[in-house]
Amino acid sequence: MSSLPRRVKSEAKALTLEDDELPSFLNSSSESEEEEEEWEPKSKIARRPRLPKKNEAKAKKVAAPRSAVARKKVKKVPIKEEMDVSLPITPAEDNKMKLLKPKEEDVGTKPKTLNQKPEVPKKMEINSFQGKNIRSLESDEKPSTSVPVVGNQVKHEKSEEDFAFDEPPSKKIKLTTCPEGKPVKNLGGNKIKEEFEMNWDIVQALSEITNVEPWVCANLIRLFQEENTIPFIARYRKELINNLEADALREVQQTLEELRTVAKKTHTMIQKLKKEGKLSGCLLTALLNCRTLEELDHVSAPYKTGSKGTKAQRARQLGLEPAALSLLQNPMELNLFSYIRPNTKGLSTVQEVEAGVQHILADIFAKDKDTLDFIRKLCQQRYICIQSALAKVSSKNGNEKDIDKFQLYHEFSCNIKNIQHHQILAINRGENLKILTVKVNIPDGVKNEFCWWCVNERWRPKQFLKPELMRILRNSVEDAYKRLIYPLLCREFRSKLTSDAEKESVMMFGRNLRQLLLTSPVRGRTLMGVDPGYKHGCKLAIISPTSQILHTDVVYLHSGQGFREAEKIKRLLLQYNCSTVVIGNGTACRETEAYFADLIMKKYFAPLDVVYCIVSEAGASIYSVSPEASKEMPDLDPNLRSAVSIARRVQDPLAELVKIEPKHIGVGMYQHDVSQTLLKATLDSVVEECVSFVGVDINICSEILLRHIAGLNANRAKNIIEWREKNGPFINREQLKEVKGLGPKSFQQCAGFIRFNQEYIKTFCSSTKTELGSHALLPKAGAQGKKKSKPTPCASRQPNPLDQTCIHPESYTIAMRFLSFIGGNANDIGKPDMQQKVNAVIQKEGLEGTATRLNTTVHTLQLIIDGLTQPEGFDIRTDFDKPDFKRSIVCFEDLSVGAVLTGKVENATPFGVFVDIGVGKAGLIPVRNITEAKLSKVKKRRSLGLGPGERVEVKVLNVDIPRLRITLDLIRVL
Repeated sequence: MSSLPRRVKSEAKALTLEDDELPSFLNSSSESEEEEEEWEPKSKIARRPRLPKKNEAKAKKVAAPRSAVARKKVKKVPIKEEMDVSLPITPAEDNKMKLLKPKEEDVGTKPKTLNQKPEVPKKMEINSFQGKNIRSLESDEKPSTSVPVVGNQVKHEKSEEDFAFDEPPSKKIKLTTCPEGKPVKNLGGNKIKEEFEMNWDIVQALSEITNVEPWVCANLIRLFQEENTIPFIARYRKELINNLEADALREVQQTLEELRTVAKKTHTMIQKLKKEGKLSGCLLTALLNCRTLEELDHVSAPYKTGSKGTKAQRARQLGLEPAALSLLQNPMELNLFSYIRPNTKGLSTVQEVEAGVQHILADIFAKDKDTLDFIRKLCQQRYICIQSALAKVSSKNGNEKDIDKFQLYHEFSCNIKNIQHHQILAINRGENLKILTVKVNIPDGVKNEFCWWCVNERWRPKQFLKPELMRILRNSVEDAYKRLIYPLLCREFRSKLTSDAEKESVMMFGRNLRQLLLTSPVRGRTLMGVDPGYKHGCKLAIISPTSQILHTDVVYLHSGQGFREAEKIKRLLLQYNCSTVVIGNGTACRETEAYFADLIMKKYFAPLDVVYCIVSEAGASIYSVSPEASKEMPDLDPNLRSAVSIARRVQDPLAELVKIEPKHIGVGMYQHDVSQTLLKATLDSVVEECVSFVGVDINICSEILLRHIAGLNANRAKNIIEWREKNGPFINREQLKEVKGLGPKSFQQCAGFIRFNQEYIKTFCSSTKTELGSHALLPKAGAQGKKKSKPTPCASRQPNPLDQTCIHPESYTIAMRFLSFIGGNANDIGKPDMQQKVNAVIQKEGLEGTATRLNTTVHTLQLIIDGLTQPEGFDIRTDFDKPDFKRSIVCFEDLSVGAVLTGKVENATPFGVFVDIGVGKAGLIPVRNITEAKLSKVKKRRSLGLGPGERVEVKVLNVDIPRLRITLDLIRVL
C-alpha cells in the first residue's frame, strides 16, 4: 500500500487550486481572530535571511502568483501554507531531533515536549512539530537507522554519495529544481501541512482515533508522504515509529486516508456551496468541524440540490426565518398574524405560519454542534440496543433454507456497546436479503431529558414566552428530535458499528492470510499433487524438489476402475521415488482421501512409506485459467495445471499463493459483504509484507514473486527479469541501480528484502573469469543498451557477503565497523564462530554500550547482529507449522463425544476457530474455549488467538449429525 498515488494526486491538485480557494475559507471562518493571534512569531521569521530563498525555490514548483494573489485578498490572515514554511526552520537543531526520535526511557514523556513552547499557540505546535519531523527526516541522514543523535548533532556517513536513501526520487525533480540531477534534500519541507485544512489538526485526530502517540503519527504521515512502504518502515525505521508492528501501521495508514477523504469532500462541498451563494459563516464553521462522513452528510444534506429542498428551506423561502429567530431572541415583539398571506400556500393560515416557524427552529436545533454533542453524550450514558426481527414479507415468501440460517437473529436484541462484530455483519446480511428488519432502540428517557434541556437551557428564550409561543418551541424541539436527530443518531450508530465490524473482518482476513502465506515450506521432497474429481477423473501431477513438473496424468478412481488405476499410481510413485501425496480439498476429496488411506493401510505402495496431506485448493481453478498460468505452463491442460498448483502449495506456499488474488484464498469472514477496496488494499499489503520479510533470491525467483517486494511493481519486476536474462545473474545489490525504472527511492525500499546466494554467485564469477579471461569483454556486452547497462567498473561486479543478509545497504558501513570491532570476517557470516564473537562482545559491552560506541541506534545494531548471526539460507517460516501428514482416515459417524483428536486450524473468526480434524467437515472451537493457559508459551503471538496452519489437540464436545456441526474444546496447541 504505497502512498505514491496519494502524493502524486495531492501535488496535481495543489496546482489546480483556484486563486481564492483556501484563503476565502480562512477569511470567512469564525476562527479568523484566533488565526490573527497565531501569526505572532512573524518577527522571528523576519530575522531569518535564508527564508526568502527557500520560498523562491518552492515557488518555482508551486506557481508563485497564486500565493501572492491570495495574500492580497486576505486581510491580515496569512495562508497557513506560508505560516508553516518558517516554523520548521526556527527551532534549534537539538530540539528538532529530540522531538523526532525520543530516547527509549523518555518515550512516555515525549508527547509532552510537544506542548512546551510558550510562544506558539496549540494549533501551531503540531504544525511546527510536524515541520521539524520533515526537516529531520529529509535534511539529514536518518538518525533512525544509520546514525544516532550524539551531542545533539547528526553524524553524516562518509559513504553518503553511494546511496540516495533519504531523498525523494531524483528522477521526478532533476529537470525542474536542480539541473545537475542531485535530489534536493529539503524538497517538500512544508508538505506535512495537509492539502485541505480543517478546524481540527490531523496529527491529533489520528492520534486520538488510533491511540498512537502524536510524535509517532507525525513521523508516519511524513514517512507515508515520502512514499515509504509498510515493510520498509516496520523493519528499518523502528525508532521513528516506536517499534510498531505492520498491522498497526496499516491501521494508521487507513485512518489517515479516511481523515483526508473527509477533508477533501468537505472542501469540495464548500466550493460548491460558495458557487451557489449558500455559504454562511456558521455553515462554514460547521463544515470545517466535521470529522466523519456522517457528520458532513448531516450538515450538508439540506443544501444538496434536490427537487424541492427540506421543509425548513421551503419555510425560509416564504420569509419566515425572521419570525423563527425573533421567537428565540425577542419574543415580545413577535406577531405571527402579520405573516399571514391568504393567497400564498404555506402562509394562508396562522397554523401554516406556526408549522413553518417550527420547521425552521427544528432545523436550527438539529444543526447546532452543542445540541448534537449533548444528545451524543446522553446516549453514551444510556442503554441503547440494536434489535432485529424476522421480516413479515420474508416469512411469507422467503426461501426456508435462507431463513433458517438467520434463526439466531429472528428475535435478537443487544446493547450496542457489547454486540460482536460478526453479529453486526450477520444482521446486515439478513437485512440486505430482506429476511430481517433492524432498528436501533433509544429509550424515551433520552428524548425527555433532551427536550427539557433544549427548552430550559440551550434554547431558552431571552424574554418571557406567551403560552402559544412556548407550545411552538416545545413542538419544534420534539420535531427536531423525532424527524432529524433520532434518524441521524441511528445512522451514526449503524454506520460506526458496520465500519468497525468491516475493519475487524478485514484485519482478521489479513491475519489469517499472513499465517497461511508463512506456512513452513516442505523442501527436498518429490510430491504428487491430486486434484480430485468424479466424472472427469482425478488429475495427477508429480513435481521435483525444485518445483519442476516431472509427469502429469488423469486417473478415474471413482468409476469402478479403482483397482486398475492403483497399479498406475504405484508405478508412478516408484518411478519418481515419490512418497508424499497432496490432495486438494474440493469435490470428491473425501472419497479420494479414503482411497489413498485404504491403499496405505494395506501397505500397497511398499517399499515406499507413503503419507498424504489435505491442502486447500481455494483459487487453484481460477489460477489455472489465468494468463500467468498460461505463460508459466503453456503446454498443459488447465485441469492439470490445478494439480501442479496443489502440489506446489505444500512445497513453497508463499511462492504459489502469491499468484492467486488474495480474496480467492478464502480464509476470511463475510468477505463479500465488506468494502472490497479496503479488503484488496489490506490483503495486497499483507502479501507485500510477507514476501518482503521472507525475502527473495533475486537470481532464481519468479517475476510474480518479485512484484510483491516492497518498492517494486509489475513493470520494475519485468525490467529486473529482462536485465537478468540479458546480463546474467546479479552479483550484488548495487547492480539493481542499473535496472531501468529503478530509481533511488525504489532501490531504498526493496534493497533490504532482496537476497543473493553467495555460493551460486562465487560459482558464476569463477566460471565467468575462466571463460573471459578478464573483464575486458564486459563493456561490449553492455554497449548495445547504453542506458540500461552502462559499462560497470570491476568493483560493482564484486560479490558482497552482506547481500545475503537482512542488513540494509545504508547500514553497511556500520556493519563493517562492527565486524572490525568484534574481529570478525564478512566471509564468516552465519557461521558458529561469528555467533561466538558477537555474543562475547555483547556480553562484555552490552547492546546499548556497543551501539553508542558505533554511533548507531540499538534497533539498527540488533538488525545487524541478526543479519550476521543467522545461518545461511535462514527462513523466518521455519517457526511456523508444516502441513499435517496422515496415513489413516476417520469418518463423521465415527466421532463420539469426549474423543480426543489432533487437527489443523483452517480458519479463524472473532466467534471461534474452525479446525480440520480429518472427517471432511471442520469443527468449531468457540472463542470462550480458547484461553491463554491453553496456548503455546513458546510461540510469540500477536493476539490471543489461533491462526490457519497451527496444529491443535481438541476434545469433541458435541456432534450434530443433521446439521453437520461439530463443537470442540481446545486442549492444547501442539
